[in-house]
Amino acid sequence: MLNLAFRVWLFLESRDGIIALTRIRLAGEEDLPAILAISNWAVQHTAANFAVEPERLEDWRKDWLTTRREYPWLVSVDGGGEVVGFAKASPWKGRCAYNWTAEVTVYVRSEHHRQGHARALYGRLIEVLKAQGYRTLLAGITTPNPASVRLHESFGFHRVGGFQRVGWKFGSWHDVGYWEAILDADPGPPAQIRPVEEALRAASSTS
Repeated sequence: MLNLAFRVWLFLESRDGIIALTRIRLAGEEDLPAILAISNWAVQHTAANFAVEPERLEDWRKDWLTTRREYPWLVSVDGGGEVVGFAKASPWKGRCAYNWTAEVTVYVRSEHHRQGHARALYGRLIEVLKAQGYRTLLAGITTPNPASVRLHESFGFHRVGGFQRVGWKFGSWHDVGYWEAILDADPGPPAQIRPVEEALRAASSTS
């Protein structure tokens, strides 16, 4: 049965035997500075994010305000209430025929890598998106990135294409692959996408 209420603490065990306590919940505006700090760390230290300068809180707040009704933003919170990771969905493209497709991403603070936070976040994110009525999920991965590929493929994503030498960062060119997950292969017309909170309320009322 779908559990989307986010009230349950999860015990995560990593491959290294590390036990972590986390709770997955919807992100609020007060979480945006912590979310941005996690993303900006990736901007400054990895090629997984193609931004080359730290991004501004004002821009992320605008993005959250304009997308959060239809696209979930989730955070992973540790036992002390600190945000240690986030996952979110966003529109794939602006034209209306793409309304049932979402792009997904997940980031975890570097000191909490390999503790299961990304898996827990993606598990919840995909549940919410499926409950909303999304049909297809897409994820772009700067390659090579074996850990990200394993994560996505464990949730049913498969590689559908890629672009070579499309990003210049840290003095070298980087390739990007795209992975796709089909949540519903029904060939018939789709229902209207449910807002995030409506999908959560409906799931809670049946649990």
